[in-house]
Amino acid sequence: MNSVSRSGRRALVATAGITATALALSACGGDDGDGGGSGGGDSLIIGTTDKITTIDPAGSYDNGSFAVMNQVYPFLMNTPLGSPDVEPDIAESAEFTSPTEYTVTLKDGLTFANGNELTASDVKFSFDRMVAINDESGPASLLYNLESTEVVDDTTVVFNLKSPDDQVFPQILSSPAGPIVDEDVFAADALTTDQEIVDGNAFAGPYAITNYDQNNLVSYEAFEGYQGLLGAPETETVNVRYYADASNLKLDVQEGNVDVAFRSLTATDVEDLRGDDSVNVVDGPGGEIRYITFNFNTQPYGATTPEADPAKALAVRQAAAHLIDREELADQVYKGTYTPLYSYVPEGLTGAVEPLLEKYGDGSGAPDAEAAAQVLQAAGVQTPVELNLQYSNDHYGPSSGDEYALIKDQLESSGLFTVNLQTTEWVQYSEDRTADVYPAYQLGWFPDYSDADNYLTPFFLTENFLGNHYSDPEVNDLILQQATTTDPAEREALIEQIQGQVADDLSTLPYLQGAQVAVTGTDVQGAEDTLDPSFKFRYGALSKG
Repeated sequence: MNSVSRSGRRALVATAGITATALALSACGGDDGDGGGSGGGDSLIIGTTDKITTIDPAGSYDNGSFAVMNQVYPFLMNTPLGSPDVEPDIAESAEFTSPTEYTVTLKDGLTFANGNELTASDVKFSFDRMVAINDESGPASLLYNLESTEVVDDTTVVFNLKSPDDQVFPQILSSPAGPIVDEDVFAADALTTDQEIVDGNAFAGPYAITNYDQNNLVSYEAFEGYQGLLGAPETETVNVRYYADASNLKLDVQEGNVDVAFRSLTATDVEDLRGDDSVNVVDGPGGEIRYITFNFNTQPYGATTPEADPAKALAVRQAAAHLIDREELADQVYKGTYTPLYSYVPEGLTGAVEPLLEKYGDGSGAPDAEAAAQVLQAAGVQTPVELNLQYSNDHYGPSSGDEYALIKDQLESSGLFTVNLQTTEWVQYSEDRTADVYPAYQLGWFPDYSDADNYLTPFFLTENFLGNHYSDPEVNDLILQQATTTDPAEREALIEQIQGQVADDLSTLPYLQGAQVAVTGTDVQGAEDTLDPSFKFRYGALSKG
């Protein structure tokens, strides 16, 4: 997930993407909330380097913000612990009542933490405002197939869809586009500030926020009125501390000042902690991917550059694909916590194939400088190609600097590229990347839902969350077709075909797939339950003592 639009887009950023901020240790010392990391079994302290952009669902499409939303907002559909498959959350039932009508019936007696009733009117309001606001940093594009939302009565709502038999719409209701918000607190046509949301106590998930100091300290208390799929939280009070420096997070979890560290310790720190008897390192399946995005307007020979030439622009992207050494990145930078990725759909999901392995490098995963030189020469590209490459220094973990220094070296050692490596903090970065500031740049993706579609629709529809000006009408139509193909084998074949075609176009260059890793105190239980294929970290699964 990262952060999109409509009429054909369904997106996220990263991955989804997503990392952290500022916490001076003095600001979050041992007396925050519960007196320290060793407080009783009814409280926990979680540490993270992930940043929050905003807790208004319409305005953010990143993992740090969605991590908060998963705790405090209800969803119509959600994934139970240990499963990637969606089931009704605050819904009593959800089903297609016609090919283009998806009908949801709410449970009776739902309320928000502020006492307001939660009805079908709030559901319609939540989706109507998401579409109306259509914030460029938000997930509205995931609702590309939503024509309208209709209230039948207080507990019944009908989603009218543009295309029939949408096989991923139930998953989208569990995604960043799916939180249900209080129509008496949120604005209908503009983002609502975080403080207004907290002051309005507009929460109806497993937890409500009781104290909010953005990217410093957020305190949660279990909401007794939650009637959803996840059940009552195991721990009454949770405090989440935000760290600017992963090394401080590592030190605090080792010393017991933090009960759980989740996102993002360095690979070296994780490797070191595996040998520390004072903590447990818990691994789970990962849907995270890392990739380079090319802006089709501003990359070398892009559409708005003085030397615009589509064939040369493609050759530049192809040359980069020939030169990336994924094994070296996985081993040297991430110590095996990431693995090489040669596909657009990560390994383990239905339909995943490896077209990048076949088309680029030496055919077995290693780079091929000769092939890169040949493709540039054939297109008439003068070398070395000057490439401005951007990465975020605070969003995708503390190893991003090493990661992109190595990518720069891989491209330049061939003699075919001169790379101008630049970095920007995430808050500015997330604005600049959609404003054509960066010709090529780092992104990470954390899935909105556990389906191959989530690695295709957000990226490659004509109107996509990347905003990188990529458009292939045939790819666009194939993506829309797979989303409504009910036969599993036919749909899988379409997913494979799409990956082959986008590997030819190379609007993005995937290179790593990551695992989920949490480090906990030895008295903490439940991390293995929430590090599941849904890729959602639920605080309510955690307990201590």
